[in-house]
Amino acid sequence: MGNWNTFTKKGIVALLAAFLLVSLQGPLPSYAAEVNAEVPKVIEKTSPSVVAIIGKPSSDSDRTLDKNRFNLAHGTGVIVESNGVIVTNAHVVKDMKNIVVVTSNGTTYNGHATNIDEESDLALVKIDATGLSPAKFASSSDIKVGETVAAIGTPISFALRNSVTVGIVSGLDRSVNSQYQLIQTDAAINPGNSGGALINMNGEVIGINTMKYADFGVENLGFAIPVDTVKYVLKHFQLYGKVKRPYLGLELEESWEAVVGLPSSTGLRVAYVDPVSPAAGAGIQQDDLFVSIGTSKVKTLVDYNEAIKKYLPGETIEITIQSGNATKSKSVTLGEAQQQETKHTQDAEGSYLDADRGKTKIGDSHYGWSMKYPAGLVKGHQSDDGDSVSFVDAKGDFSLTIKVESNQSDELSPSALLNRLVSDDEDDYSGAASTILERQYVKREGNPYAKIVGRSGDDGYIQTRGYLHQGSLYTVQLFVSKEHYNNNFKQNSYNDLLDSFKLSFNDKDESLKDISVYSGGNTTYTNEYGLSFDLPSNWQQGGYTGGSSFFNDDYSQMLQVGVTSASSGDTLGAWVDRQRKQFEDSYAPKYRSMEEPEELTLAGVPALKLTYASTLGNKWSAGYSLFFIKDKYKYVVDVSYPQEEEGATLEDLLKTLTATIKVDKDSMDQELGFIQDLDELMDPNRTVTYKNEKFKYTLQIPEIWTISNSYDSKDQVNKTFLFTGGYLSVGAETKTTYEEMVKEEDAAQKKSQDNDNDYTFTDAEISLFGDLKAKKYEISYASAKIPYKETIYIFNQNNISYTATLRIDDAVRTETNQARLNKAFESFKFLDGVKK
Repeated sequence: MGNWNTFTKKGIVALLAAFLLVSLQGPLPSYAAEVNAEVPKVIEKTSPSVVAIIGKPSSDSDRTLDKNRFNLAHGTGVIVESNGVIVTNAHVVKDMKNIVVVTSNGTTYNGHATNIDEESDLALVKIDATGLSPAKFASSSDIKVGETVAAIGTPISFALRNSVTVGIVSGLDRSVNSQYQLIQTDAAINPGNSGGALINMNGEVIGINTMKYADFGVENLGFAIPVDTVKYVLKHFQLYGKVKRPYLGLELEESWEAVVGLPSSTGLRVAYVDPVSPAAGAGIQQDDLFVSIGTSKVKTLVDYNEAIKKYLPGETIEITIQSGNATKSKSVTLGEAQQQETKHTQDAEGSYLDADRGKTKIGDSHYGWSMKYPAGLVKGHQSDDGDSVSFVDAKGDFSLTIKVESNQSDELSPSALLNRLVSDDEDDYSGAASTILERQYVKREGNPYAKIVGRSGDDGYIQTRGYLHQGSLYTVQLFVSKEHYNNNFKQNSYNDLLDSFKLSFNDKDESLKDISVYSGGNTTYTNEYGLSFDLPSNWQQGGYTGGSSFFNDDYSQMLQVGVTSASSGDTLGAWVDRQRKQFEDSYAPKYRSMEEPEELTLAGVPALKLTYASTLGNKWSAGYSLFFIKDKYKYVVDVSYPQEEEGATLEDLLKTLTATIKVDKDSMDQELGFIQDLDELMDPNRTVTYKNEKFKYTLQIPEIWTISNSYDSKDQVNKTFLFTGGYLSVGAETKTTYEEMVKEEDAAQKKSQDNDNDYTFTDAEISLFGDLKAKKYEISYASAKIPYKETIYIFNQNNISYTATLRIDDAVRTETNQARLNKAFESFKFLDGVKK
């Protein structure tokens, strides 16, 4: 749609080799002005086959973007059938509504996209016409590096349709930001040329222009989709209505040489295999190397795509792989890749290219205001809830801003309202007037207002009007440049526009355009992994966690997002089972509850919802997790809240999430790689060594209890190792004897028991670590808040008295947690060699 296409870093690096080849293979484009006299004849012959395409862009990414009559997109197309079938780029028409096609002779037709294939960036547009001039396609074998070519298209502006640029074929088989090979040309290709024809001097189409590399100091670097790929896609459109692509079910990774554009000596590495796929069924495994598909060698992803496109789903092919030191041949029956179907829709306003045809007024139905809508008024930025909106004149003569502030007093006096407007201007420095020229309260029937006119430096003039209405302050501010302000005719038109502002909205008036974006207070959030969802507007994002956490206004409810890569062979069910076991290992049955996983659909793929609750003994915390896998990434959305808050509000939150969760592959950060799920690697029983040189002991501590680098703290008198709901603590004394420590602990335990009937303990003299004398205390505290059990050991070795405390809340006293705590204490060793 006239977008200026650029490349990923990978594409930029790949271009290094392309630049070298261009300098060796073809002359510099300076000869273009001297091309032979055949060019005009070729253009005259071919131009009738090239059309200009214009329409209205459509995107749900920002609800505040206005679909005004000047917000248009354009591109180019090539006629392939005389009855009005036109090929163009998929990116031209993918998000385009109310398409209009203009032929080279100026005839206008309404059109619509019938087929879209984003993988090849090709699409078909149909218009109701007959007797058109279809283009003639060249044979790919006839395309030569260095031959003269011309690009016909609609660059920059729709007024420049059927513009011609001339150059040469700079290179073939380019692997640049595309699934398939591309033609490189130095014929100028600019925004709007997309979808147009690249022709040879026989008047034949050799490619469909698709992109230009744009950067400072880089010129004449454009690319086109070769005719072979165009014919392949058109044939599939004709036979199947879509491109039927084979599916193997694996993720492939290029070698370093292939990434930077060097000839690769190795094949493609298998980075991931879908466990339920043709590749898995044929025994292809992670880290295998692709050598060939049929007779085609494959060393890059483009090689792979070019080779696989020769086959149809259901066909059986031979794939040669290298597995370890062995080269193997695998027979694979191809599946079919699933792709999202694109459906054509018209705007609610109808099929007109002018989105605002018949609209003479504009307003906001939620905030209840309206005013005149001149043809040149263009909506700019609008806040998420629509309480602030700006307009500009299409010719740049003026700008207008309307703001609505709720919870205001209707009892402000005229003087107070005028002062309020001045203070608001000063707070918003960008809209402040340096010199006040006029200040008055206008007693207009039905709509009285405060008015201030001021000079804004040397730039222009600002008129601000303030209206109080039903507890809200409506501020209308007009900025006019100095030259236009002094034009009496224009000044009258500006005042007429301001005078038309009304504190009412007539929803039965068909000439009134509603720009309200208020959606019940929801805000859309999107992250780098392509995940987006809506939350109530009173929720806020937790910046300290990198934007992965969100909270409601009183912080009682929280949402967290987790994104990791799906490891080869992992499944949704296996992933959720691991999470269930982890939860069950963390809480005792009495203190937890968990429902069976519920099947649902999120982002167009199968998902599971896991609902759970837990407590440490006082209040219950509840929540649910939404799990799904899409585009090789695992997504989990965790929502937690106090159990007593369950009700309609949380049900509405769940409905909002399940209805709005989406994953857009195009909006993912292009530099994303493999993100390991740490839970898959973590061994909960793995231990690290803590050594205290000064007090001569070591412990083997579970790695999951604390961050491993915390064990670098040396020779602490007291060391505590925490886990959820408990801890192991070791203290050491050199100045207090064993007997003194036992005496002090006896007194402390008896005092606690005397003061609280819920606190009980037993004590006994035991032997530890063989025949070491020790005192053991077992405490049980049945508190109404958080009941727990505690075991204290006091012992002495080498004139050092030790106190070890093992504490665990009843809520987390599972067999797993208790065994882990006991094992950690039992790992205690003295550095002098005394065996435990």
